[in-house]
Amino acid sequence: MSLVVPAFDASLVVRPAEAETIGAAPTTIRLLADASSTGGALSTQRVTLLDGANGAAPHRHTRSAELFYLLDGTAQLLSGDRVVTAERGDLVIVPPGLDHAFAAAPGENADILIVITPGIERFEYFRHLERIAYGEVPPESLLDVQELYDTHFTRSEPWNTARA
Repeated sequence: MSLVVPAFDASLVVRPAEAETIGAAPTTIRLLADASSTGGALSTQRVTLLDGANGAAPHRHTRSAELFYLLDGTAQLLSGDRVVTAERGDLVIVPPGLDHAFAAAPGENADILIVITPGIERFEYFRHLERIAYGEVPPESLLDVQELYDTHFTRSEPWNTARA
């Protein structure tokens, strides 16, 4: 086990009006803190999913754990081979190396705070996703940046079955 000792000088305060927002309904991502602003301790974003919208497809991180805190609503989360239904106030933590994915539960909304620790520079990853959504780059372009963002895409039958 390793300990990340953050190296930043002052506390970080991010006001809602200052957070960059990526996407539009049914999926919005608010970029709150990237690894560079927390001395590498963590990166965090808030994801809002409406009416059963998908969040992230199955993937894993080799160097970071990911924490999901349900601010509101109901979400489905893949954690290894299990699909967990999480509701307001629930916390799900996925360790490094474990496949995971998330989405709003069918017909439901979900507002999720996501924290990745130790932090990875992730803001540009989300901007890349936005470029894909707008057709500026092809979806396959994510395969070229898997290592850079420590986001390695996987396949999951339990997830496919739950989301069918």
